[in-house]
Amino acid sequence: MTNSYANSIRLDRRAVLKGIAGTALALPTLEAMGKSVTDHPPKRFCALYTANGMSLPKPEHQIDDWSWFPTAEADGKFVFGNSTKPLEAFRDHVSFFGGLYHENGTKADPHVCSDMWLTGAPLHSPKPGTYNSVGIDQLIAQHTKQHCRQPSLVLSIDAGVGFLSRTGTISYDLQGRPIPAESHPRRVFDRLFRVDRNSLETQRQALRSRIKLVDAVLESANSFQKQLGYSDRDRMDQYLASLNEIESRLIASEKWIDIPLKPQDHSSLNLDATPEGEPAEYYRNMFDLIALAFDADITRSVAFMLNREDGMGISDTFPLKLGLTRTHHNLSHAGDKVGQLEFAKYDLFLSQQLANFLGKLQSYQDPEGTLLDNTLVLFGSGASTTHWPKNLPTLLAGGNRMGLVHGQYWRSGENRMSNLFLSILRSMGIEQDQFSDSTGTLAESVFKKLG
Repeated sequence: MTNSYANSIRLDRRAVLKGIAGTALALPTLEAMGKSVTDHPPKRFCALYTANGMSLPKPEHQIDDWSWFPTAEADGKFVFGNSTKPLEAFRDHVSFFGGLYHENGTKADPHVCSDMWLTGAPLHSPKPGTYNSVGIDQLIAQHTKQHCRQPSLVLSIDAGVGFLSRTGTISYDLQGRPIPAESHPRRVFDRLFRVDRNSLETQRQALRSRIKLVDAVLESANSFQKQLGYSDRDRMDQYLASLNEIESRLIASEKWIDIPLKPQDHSSLNLDATPEGEPAEYYRNMFDLIALAFDADITRSVAFMLNREDGMGISDTFPLKLGLTRTHHNLSHAGDKVGQLEFAKYDLFLSQQLANFLGKLQSYQDPEGTLLDNTLVLFGSGASTTHWPKNLPTLLAGGNRMGLVHGQYWRSGENRMSNLFLSILRSMGIEQDQFSDSTGTLAESVFKKLG
């Protein structure tokens, strides 16, 4: 939407559309609503997960400069290691967090770490029939979904949900059920951007039909479920969670179908990129899709699982495709100098992808600042090197207009990851008293304005 268009019309900020189903729907934030609205750009969250920890080389190998966590200082500032050097251009937009852990992660199978990374999940089911608890991405989505076309975007390298302790998603709904992830750029693009303006009524009818079908399946499944055993009920729970997610997206699509998307240039996308192809090209397209979704305000909550635990899935072979000699999971167990150095070089590859993503976010302008200024990007792993459940590698980027003061390597002994999540929620303007097993915020860290 151009400024000339915005100057030609002014809309009341309380303007609403009457939804197709008869419900009142708030308009998205448009420049035409005037300065009073655009002074408060959307706040967004993006969680990026890599499995198997990061390379933290043993001291005897004397390759500390390849440690993922900074190990040196100069002029009072931390020095980026070789594996994170691509992020140096974003020093004022990134910070490292040391000493974080999930209390329940220290008592669980180390491969459950991806399941609980965004949840801090209890070891025992919070309610009968469920394993996990809600993830921070989905809690944020509950607070932002009324403003955008899709409540959240859940992505992973292999799609689906995987299975307990070898999950294929890092996103869990309000009932603690895994949310199926999407992995292919073309399907992600179609879900986000395909709008046929020549057949709006046909789309409405198709959406209504699909919603009715989902309702019918849910009604039958709920009746049938009472006769199932525990393992079958668990499988059915996952299926129902998938249907609920589809239904949520369909209803959202129907409400927004008459509101045009923001004009964008999609010509740089390669929608034929796949996880089976060249890793950098695949990640570039997935990250570009996330940035475009944020720029068009299609969603404000994204979770993307870059790799899976324990050698699962296609991404375990990515190091081999990059010219390294071992698979990702194998490298995470390497105790020799050569193996730990190769592990660090794969970390370098991931840092390059993250830097490209941050650069893309920085290239898009919000009414005030850039997308990066108004987006919190969490990057990390649910275990330290070789599946150790303490000192979780954690980096937070962006949010400079959300009260964060970056350029720090923060560490203060051990601290709960859930305290970081509570701090993130507060920075998003979500006034939660607690998240999972949190005991407070990290007000003395990069979240200066929380204190």
